[in-house]
Amino acid sequence: MAKLGISIRIDVSKIDKDRLYKGAKGTYLDLTTFIDPNTADQYDNHGFISQSVTKEERDQSVRTPILGNCKVFFQEQGSDNSSPAPVSNDISGLDDDIPF
Repeated sequence: MAKLGISIRIDVSKIDKDRLYKGAKGTYLDLTTFIDPNTADQYDNHGFISQSVTKEERDQSVRTPILGNCKVFFQEQGSDNSSPAPVSNDISGLDDDIPF
């Protein structure tokens, strides 16, 4: 199986806080992403992130807003000790500052 390094960036102001839930070790939010590591959009992103929906909501075609994007920055093919193939080494756009 291939290994992927994926950077994720979301706009936390778009989070529907009603979808946050308390767990045993903190407050959680379920997210969903679809990634195509072989195809980048015009901004060099390979997928998007949105808040997860329940099965019932999916059946009703409920859609949550796109919170952000993801970018594959590393891709290793197979598990046969082949050399890793970096997709992009530029992670300068990543920001460690979380606004909450």
